[in-house]
Amino acid sequence: MHIKTLSALTVMLSASSAFAANNECGDLTIADMTWNSATLIANIDSFILSEGYDCNVELVPDDTNATGASIIERGEPDIAPELWSNSMAEALNKGAADKRIRFAGKSLSDGGEEGFWIPKYLVDENPKLVSMEEILKHPELFKHPEDDSLGALYSCPAGWNCQISTGHLYEAFNMEERGFDLIDPGSSAGLSGSIAKAYERKEGWLGYYWAPTAVLGKYEMVKVDFGSGVNLEHFQTCLTQEYCEDPKPSMYPPSPVDTITTEALASEKPAVYEYLTKRSFTNAKMNTLLAWMEDNQAEGYIAAEYFLENNEDI
Repeated sequence: MHIKTLSALTVMLSASSAFAANNECGDLTIADMTWNSATLIANIDSFILSEGYDCNVELVPDDTNATGASIIERGEPDIAPELWSNSMAEALNKGAADKRIRFAGKSLSDGGEEGFWIPKYLVDENPKLVSMEEILKHPELFKHPEDDSLGALYSCPAGWNCQISTGHLYEAFNMEERGFDLIDPGSSAGLSGSIAKAYERKEGWLGYYWAPTAVLGKYEMVKVDFGSGVNLEHFQTCLTQEYCEDPKPSMYPPSPVDTITTEALASEKPAVYEYLTKRSFTNAKMNTLLAWMEDNQAEGYIAAEYFLENNEDI
């Protein structure tokens, strides 16, 4: 890794002068979550904070729910580089109001997009399939991988908050009675792989996904219209909560994607906090990086090296 790459990035972030005034960083923990954009950002932060700010950084493997709860309740880890705030907005806002955490900045400056998606070639054949109402009439178009008599709705892996919202929407649309089964893909790779497999075979696929991602950059997918609009209050207080007594359909609202820190980090390590307020990625840039990761089967630290070595001009 080239030192001039790091220097260019730290100059870009205008952090060097603040760091010079207070160069005692000490120990620092960063959540390393299980999807590619999150682990990429975590590894970029780890390198810059280790080499540029002399922090002793530990990457802590985690997922959305556990990280959000832990940073609010226990003050650990110090940094969550990429939290999709819609999934636990109520808890995060309360944590900020109680001065337990701070919203440092936008991980993704354009925000994120979530929803249920189907392949574009299905919509080309039957434009009505863009609506959930029409999809529910045709479970046979979205065949279960293990039981041809059932349709399939692909959910998120265990531990992701979108598994909760997808499960509640499955119930809200009475999908079991309409002949659909809810599938846990087991992992992020399992979920993306199911889309790739469907595309290769030109088969039906229905499930949760999000952008920016390499998958939605590589495969043309159409977001399903629930016909409900966005009910933000119901989405935040019911659909994203583990217990939702009476789930009703709601589109996923546009999702802020934030970097969250503990209040202690923001107060005690102002140079680190300042860096985090300025570090952000556009969706276009992230899509490019994620596509590179997928094409090269690169882990987070390899992708971080690639980014730092190839973006000195940033």
